[in-house]
Amino acid sequence: MKTIGLIGGMSWESTLSYYTLLNEGVKAQLGGLHSAKIVLVSVDFAEIEAQQHKGDWQGAAELLARAAQSVEAAGADFVLICTNTMHKVADEVQQAISVPLLHIADAAGQALVGDHIKKVGLLGTRFTMQEAFYRQRLEDKYALQVCVPDSADQQRVHDVIYQELCLGKINDSSRDEYLKIIAALKAAGAQAVILGCTEIALLIGDTELDIPLYDTTNLHVQSALKLSLASDQ
Repeated sequence: MKTIGLIGGMSWESTLSYYTLLNEGVKAQLGGLHSAKIVLVSVDFAEIEAQQHKGDWQGAAELLARAAQSVEAAGADFVLICTNTMHKVADEVQQAISVPLLHIADAAGQALVGDHIKKVGLLGTRFTMQEAFYRQRLEDKYALQVCVPDSADQQRVHDVIYQELCLGKINDSSRDEYLKIIAALKAAGAQAVILGCTEIALLIGDTELDIPLYDTTNLHVQSALKLSLASDQ
């Protein structure tokens, strides 16, 4: 079993999901008392959030690169950044380490292509929805057509993530708003919707909808399990 390196804390609410799903996945596949081999560095999200909103992506890249170097030094065979938004600095993090970085958008893209999805809606932070680092990877590498909510709905999705979900607050009214936004994406032709923020599944992950939802936390975890257990099957 290979050791999984996690850069977490962004937020710790979703990092908890990673830790749980990884261990449940290893137990399901290997049985007995098996659990995942994990090295975790959990950053202070307040520092990251401040850098995000003032546009200091270089500072954030340096912080995550140091975290990645720490998990590599502790024995990680590969690394996951446990958040979609901070894949904006994925290239800088990969350059700082000698082990592979499993990109969360690749996990989503591979699943969508495997299910023959052509047009997909994307929910996430404003950075993830608006900027090229995530959408462009899906479009260029997986030939997906990516659509996002209108500007007002983007802001609402973003605000719920930072003001509620990252603080562990789950509100029914916010869930209803997200479902209306998803319905609008479907009406615009989306065949599926990417939950492109690792906290969103905490809000709507168990909701039954008439459009497939692709939970990036779970897809990222499945990619990590596949690589970690490749020699144990």
